[in-house]
Amino acid sequence: MPVIKTKNLTKRFGNFTAVDSISFEVEKGEIFGFLGANGAGKTTAMKMLIGLSKPTSGKGWVAGYNIETEAEQIKKSIGYMSQKFSLYDDLKVWENIRLYAGIYGMNENSIAEKMKNVLQKLGFENERNTLVKSLPLGWKQRLAFSVAIFHDPQVVFLDEPTGGVDPAMRRTFWEMIYEATALGITVFVTTHYMDEAEYCNRVSIMVDGRIEALDSPKNLKQNFNVKSMDEVFHKLAREAKRN
Repeated sequence: MPVIKTKNLTKRFGNFTAVDSISFEVEKGEIFGFLGANGAGKTTAMKMLIGLSKPTSGKGWVAGYNIETEAEQIKKSIGYMSQKFSLYDDLKVWENIRLYAGIYGMNENSIAEKMKNVLQKLGFENERNTLVKSLPLGWKQRLAFSVAIFHDPQVVFLDEPTGGVDPAMRRTFWEMIYEATALGITVFVTTHYMDEAEYCNRVSIMVDGRIEALDSPKNLKQNFNVKSMDEVFHKLAREAKRN
């Protein structure tokens, strides 16, 4: 079974249809880009997938669990990183790692051993006791991603994870994503940077709550007869009727 699967997934708020009958599948180890302009419905769709919102109709499965009836099992099987909130600024680096690892049910011995390896890999040995609010933004992003996959989830959801960081740091961040997928972790990512869409195995683009395009970046550019994903995105976004 695919790591993520939806069938006619729909979310309505009164008379407004935020997500309109979307169907797609994501395979193990895939980097899946989930794109759309503000208001297209991608955040609402992601909330349903990670168990924070129940669908109005349709079905969905994440890591083999039903998004409507097995939300708690899903939360234990995924990682999540948001641009807006992923770490506690007033906790130290090691305290953030320990907190999230505990939430995901890891035992003390496993946490201690893996924390040592992660800090070494990040070059954070000397930052172990540093408050997160004192770290540069790019360092925070790298730490947040490491925390999100610390418990070896089947899939990690990244909601605009590289917002505000410089291009060099974004490239470093994407190297970490590729390392994660090499270990079998599936990556589901939203981004406003169309150059990052080029790094995905496949990309879906939402317009007014519907998926209007879904394919590899190469095929999408060929189908729309353009040279960049930015041009693909703008061609579709111009069709939007929502404000």
